[in-house]
Amino acid sequence: MGKRGYIVTGTDTDVGKTVFAAGLTAALKADYWKPVQSGIEGGTDSERVARLAPGVAIHTEAYCLATPCSPHEAARKDGVEIALERLGLPHTDNMLVVEGAGGVLVPHAPGLLAADIFAQWGLPALLVARTTLGTISHTLMSIEALRARGVAVAGVAFIGEAEPVAEGAIVQIGQVEHLGRLPILEPLDSDTLARAFAAAIRLDLLA
Repeated sequence: MGKRGYIVTGTDTDVGKTVFAAGLTAALKADYWKPVQSGIEGGTDSERVARLAPGVAIHTEAYCLATPCSPHEAARKDGVEIALERLGLPHTDNMLVVEGAGGVLVPHAPGLLAADIFAQWGLPALLVARTTLGTISHTLMSIEALRARGVAVAGVAFIGEAEPVAEGAIVQIGQVEHLGRLPILEPLDSDTLARAFAAAIRLDLLA
């Protein structure tokens, strides 16, 4: 890869990673890559990013698995095994936004967790977290799991209603940058996302 990029990961599934990744990809004029897609009914995350960030370059998934569950189980059901050697970063002269599947410790194969894969790439991670109850513990554990594997955490981005106490605790205890908070967008389209991202997300804090 020519220039650097970021890993977008989350504290759980369905926390808003894909929406944030689409906004980030568009804002940085970067390329997008979802290495492992679990579940294709209703469309893939790559297809969703294509709608929310029109015009960005999207790299083909290394694995596109049919079942919407943990990648290791989806791979088993599809009769394949996810191999680390197939997960090398695609070449691009642009910045690259890589969206992980599920949370930080989601298994992809025996002995291979999401954070282990991230560690091989050498890119900093942006952690997407809900602002709902339980987010302090989930987010701090995710930060610890990433750092334990040598993955730099460039910051946390929140999704949902403002929760200053929880957000402040995560920033203070986790010693991490607060990258901003995206509200739940209704309607959600490329225009509303671009406006909200520009207004709410602190790209200037990214190294």
